[in-house]
Amino acid sequence: MAYFDKSLIEKYQVSCPRYTSYPTANHFHENFSENDYIRIARRTNQDSNPSPLSLYFHIPFCRHICFYCACNKIVTNNHKKTFPYLSAIHREIGLKAKLFEKDRQVDQLHWGGGTPTYIDHIQMRELMKCTKKHFQLRTDDKGDYSLEIDPREAGEGTIALLRGLGFNRLSLGVQDFNPTVQKAINRIQTVEETHDLVKEAESEGYHSINIDLIYGLPNQTIESFKDTLNIIKEMDPDRIAVYNYAHLPGFFKSQRMIREDDLPGFEEKMDILRFTINYLTNHGYIYIGMDHFAKPDDELSIAQNNNTLHRNFQGYSTHVDCDIIGMGVSAISCVGNCYAQNTCKLDDYVRNISIGKIPVVRGVELNMDDLLRRDVISKLMCHYYVNYSEINATHGIEFCEYFQVEIMSLAKMERDGLVAIGADEIRVTSRGRLLIRNICMIFDKYLCPMNTNGRFSRAI
Repeated sequence: MAYFDKSLIEKYQVSCPRYTSYPTANHFHENFSENDYIRIARRTNQDSNPSPLSLYFHIPFCRHICFYCACNKIVTNNHKKTFPYLSAIHREIGLKAKLFEKDRQVDQLHWGGGTPTYIDHIQMRELMKCTKKHFQLRTDDKGDYSLEIDPREAGEGTIALLRGLGFNRLSLGVQDFNPTVQKAINRIQTVEETHDLVKEAESEGYHSINIDLIYGLPNQTIESFKDTLNIIKEMDPDRIAVYNYAHLPGFFKSQRMIREDDLPGFEEKMDILRFTINYLTNHGYIYIGMDHFAKPDDELSIAQNNNTLHRNFQGYSTHVDCDIIGMGVSAISCVGNCYAQNTCKLDDYVRNISIGKIPVVRGVELNMDDLLRRDVISKLMCHYYVNYSEINATHGIEFCEYFQVEIMSLAKMERDGLVAIGADEIRVTSRGRLLIRNICMIFDKYLCPMNTNGRFSRAI
């Protein structure tokens, strides 16, 4: 359970990475090339027990622009624009599949966006057919095969088709059901179309349904968001993600359409967050961390209890040991000891693929210190503690000597009740769970904890 203390949240209200990777993406560099990615990817096949694979496909198309959105997207009503892009993805699948042994099983697969359901049924079938041709997909329905759904863009038969293609998890974007809020963010979505999609997914036998919400949107109040939560509760999803809206109009052009005067102030935003945490935990959801809630019998909750939870670019995951292969414009791979990102420019992506070039334009090869700090940060983010002996055994260090400066820096947080520093572990308290990003920053050698230059969203 996360303990809500407004004064502590205000005290630690600085810009923080979300740590879906370490080092974070702003530390990827252009000196990391396609050849580096190829070398490291092939090397993973030589491990005594090669990791299973996770495939991520970025489908960037959207029919409408949501003003809050910070994703890499292409807003268009011209469906013909999908044809060259999907053709390029098919070729990228073939190029990257050659780097990995054919018998490495795909335990995790995800279509993200944009809006993956923007593409039509024929294109969905062809994309999955191409994937099956080049990678060993599971046939036992035990993988984590998921995609993001905009209920406004899921036509008749779409949910049944996707289930037949092997998908067993859905994540539905909702954000807020209040009409005034929806108008302010340019996302008009009815309760009925969302409810009907959830029921259809349940009838088709999907294993898990997640619903995404956002707090801190324009014109939101506790009362209006309570109405949304009441509606979501009746839909009874397995997971709920409640994200903090980060207003960064200097970085994301669409956010300039949102009137800053309409955004809730700090006090009201914190009241919405506190109410949401209490509401969801009182209705049986477990606070996993970093905006995520799950039912007690959900795989995320079970993994957290078993200390097998993991965190990657798709958020929390139960697949800790996968090499992640990103496909599509701006997609990020996490293979072996590297991160590698495709070009973010659509024309460059298609052109590189057309000449048989893997479109990696930047990344980073992790050194031993990076791997060590990533392990520490991951354990804090997922399990709220780090055991010195475990880290020592894995990385061949003496924790208290190696992190002497970091432990001293944590003393202030210990005085504030955010962490407890013991003889063989650092444990995050209930007070510290909402500020876990701040705690992890102490172990990030790439930035000064209290000076992140506004590159990231606020901690809360």
